Amino acid sequence: MMKHPMNKLWIALLLLTMVNFGPVTVFAQTQPGFLVVAPDRGFLGNQETKKLFEQFQLHYPAALAFVGDTYGNHGTAYTAYVKNAFKQLRALNAKSVVVIPLFLSDADPQLQAIRNLLPAHADGLTVEWAPSMSESYLIGQILLDRVQDISQSPEDERLILIGIGARDEQSEQAIKKDLARILEYIQRYREFRDSEIVVYYHRDAENARETNDGITAHITKQAARQGRTLVVPAFIGVKFDHMMAMTNWIQRKFQKLNVVFQPSEITPHSNLLVWLKKTANQYLSDVAPGEIGVVIMPHGSIQPYNDAIEEVVAPLTNRYQIEMAYGMGDSAIIQQAVSRLEQRGVKKIVFGRMYGLVEHMKAKTDYILGLSDEYVHELQQGRTPPAQIRSAAIFSTFGGYEQGADIAQVLHERIMEISQNPSEETVILLAHGTKTDEDNQAWLSVINANIEKLRQDPHCAKLKTIKAMTVREDWPELREKAVKEVREFIEESSKTGKVLVISNRLYGSGQYSKMLDGLDFELNGKGFLSPVIEQWLDQSIQQVTERLKGPVRLAEKS
Repeated sequence: MMKHPMNKLWIALLLLTMVNFGPVTVFAQTQPGFLVVAPDRGFLGNQETKKLFEQFQLHYPAALAFVGDTYGNHGTAYTAYVKNAFKQLRALNAKSVVVIPLFLSDADPQLQAIRNLLPAHADGLTVEWAPSMSESYLIGQILLDRVQDISQSPEDERLILIGIGARDEQSEQAIKKDLARILEYIQRYREFRDSEIVVYYHRDAENARETNDGITAHITKQAARQGRTLVVPAFIGVKFDHMMAMTNWIQRKFQKLNVVFQPSEITPHSNLLVWLKKTANQYLSDVAPGEIGVVIMPHGSIQPYNDAIEEVVAPLTNRYQIEMAYGMGDSAIIQQAVSRLEQRGVKKIVFGRMYGLVEHMKAKTDYILGLSDEYVHELQQGRTPPAQIRSAAIFSTFGGYEQGADIAQVLHERIMEISQNPSEETVILLAHGTKTDEDNQAWLSVINANIEKLRQDPHCAKLKTIKAMTVREDWPELREKAVKEVREFIEESSKTGKVLVISNRLYGSGQYSKMLDGLDFELNGKGFLSPVIEQWLDQSIQQVTERLKGPVRLAEKS
């Protein structure tokens, strides 16, 4: 690999001592300490790491330890850094330690070596390992940013991600597997003609020169083909100074080729601090009330609609830090709401979908919040998913006011407001509806469950019929058929009595009057907004807040 007459100097630079960045607040005993384990990258690279760590350490009980390859008789040097890091964490009152590896891949040989070393120096502290960087979409965003900086027409380009550090075929494949997660993330947003991952071997690996020459020859061959070839570093490499850097070593290999090389590796990037904080926030317990916020996402519409929503939400603002994010899962609006909370010191966020059913907008917003990739699999081929927010907050969600225990009370009130002679009346609970038959039937089932509760009321028990129906209004062909069925039912029922249509919606009645124009019926178009909705919000926020007070792992968030 890299040879230089200043070898002695940069080997000495590898033996940096563990740096103490000054006094830090003593944190509560219930919170873990965070040990950031970072690759020793030499002077300039370690400056980048220290700057990142300083920002992280302002808010978390943390220590930093550099680790790296052993050189000659300096093999025990890194042990001292690890010991010193544990000493600092004990001084910060930590009773347990979460190790955050500033490594892209779990398969990195340096990381594997330190995993084996750590237990011997924990001295009674419980040690837990956080996932490596490649498991976070925030790191995928870094590489996506790097790619977008140099990509012009992805349909005419081939993308090559370059990893480093393999010691043998097994570690090469393991590193490729982790990088494949990042490549798949990039491909969600930019569909290239071709894409692949190559991993250069560590210079101490057997036959490293021959293997690496073969990789370079392969990239050279790819670059000779038609179209642009983009080469992007997917690693955190050595950076002794601006010249003696891994990116420069690789870039020189392709200077005379038709290759577009991205000179920036993963670090520095603003997402790294976000990733560190998000990783740490997963492990926090006994979170202070001021560190938990709420984002509420109603559909939203015209100003009267929005004003009515906020009138219901207003009493809750005395008890919770609330931001509104109107829309159908708008990434930019959600990002703004989340950022406002984070600026106030919030680390965990309750996200409430103010939609009828639990499933409504769940897959999409879970994806935007980084909780699940399910939505990507649901998208039609060729459609680009929404941007995911860049946030260190930990999220847990709720939704589905129509499935609230007391929502039938509101329906009862709406019926009573216009019902006069129940034995002569037919009631239709009319909802928006969904695209697929399966989802539409699920919605009707929820309405029918509320009808069963209504039937237990003496007045409603006398009604001739209470029927659940939808108009499926966002899909013209489905809407035409659904509205026809509703109109026919009203027309037939009005021959033998009075028809009452209750708007089974959060606010107002949408286009119901227009859809049903010319028919004989009475409409209550108020919708569900009432103190019951406020109560549902309050109870849901309380329940999710309790979940967020303790540690919340990835699988437990949504």
